[in-house]
Amino acid sequence: MAEPVAALRADGHTDWRTYEPLELPPILAAALAAFGEQGYHGTSVRVIARRVGVTVPTLYYHHRNKQALLAELLTGSLRAALGRCRSAVEGAGPEPVARFSALVECLVLYAAHRAPLAALDAEARSLEPENLARYAAERDELKAMLHRAVQDGADLGDFTTAYPVDAGRAVLTMCVSVADWYRPEGPLTPEALARRYVGIALASVGHRTRRRAR
Repeated sequence: MAEPVAALRADGHTDWRTYEPLELPPILAAALAAFGEQGYHGTSVRVIARRVGVTVPTLYYHHRNKQALLAELLTGSLRAALGRCRSAVEGAGPEPVARFSALVECLVLYAAHRAPLAALDAEARSLEPENLARYAAERDELKAMLHRAVQDGADLGDFTTAYPVDAGRAVLTMCVSVADWYRPEGPLTPEALARRYVGIALASVGHRTRRRAR
C-alpha cells in the first residue's frame, strides 16, 4: 500500500496551527466530494470513477472497494487531527488550562481548515466493523486527551464544572460541529473562530483563575 499523503498522516504537519491547501490524490478527492454531496450510501463506485475520468477497473486497481475509500479518508483525517492535537498538547506544557485551550484551538482550526474531511465524520456509521474499530480507537484517544485536561483542571480548581466528563464531551462535540457549517467566505477566519471557541469552551467548564501561593 502506498504511503498516505501528508494531509492524512499524523506527522503530516510542521506546525499544528499552519495549514496548506488540501491536496489528495484524484480518486480520494473525488470520493470525498461525492460522499459530501450524496452521502456514502448514495454514491456508487461508478460515480466516483466518472468524476475522476477513469474506468471502474482502474479505480479498483488503486482501491479495493468503496468501503476502502471511506475508511482511508476517515481514518486518515482523524489521524491527521490527532497528530496535530498531540503537538498542541506537547507545546502547551503541563498546565491543564493551557492544554485544554490548545486542544480546543487545534480542533476548531482543523474543523475549519479541513471542513470537507472533518464533516465526513458523520459517515463513520457506514464503516464496516473492522474499520470502525480502528477508527473508534483513534477517536477514543482524542476524547481522552480532552477529558484528561478537563479532569486535571477540575482537580486543581481551575475548572469548576461538577461534570467534567460531560463537559469534555460537550466541548468536543461543539468543536467538531464547526465542520458542518463553517465557510471560508464567512466573516471569521479559522484563527478568529478558534479564539472565540476557546473562550466559549473555557466558560463551559467553569474556568476561573486560581490564586497562586506567594
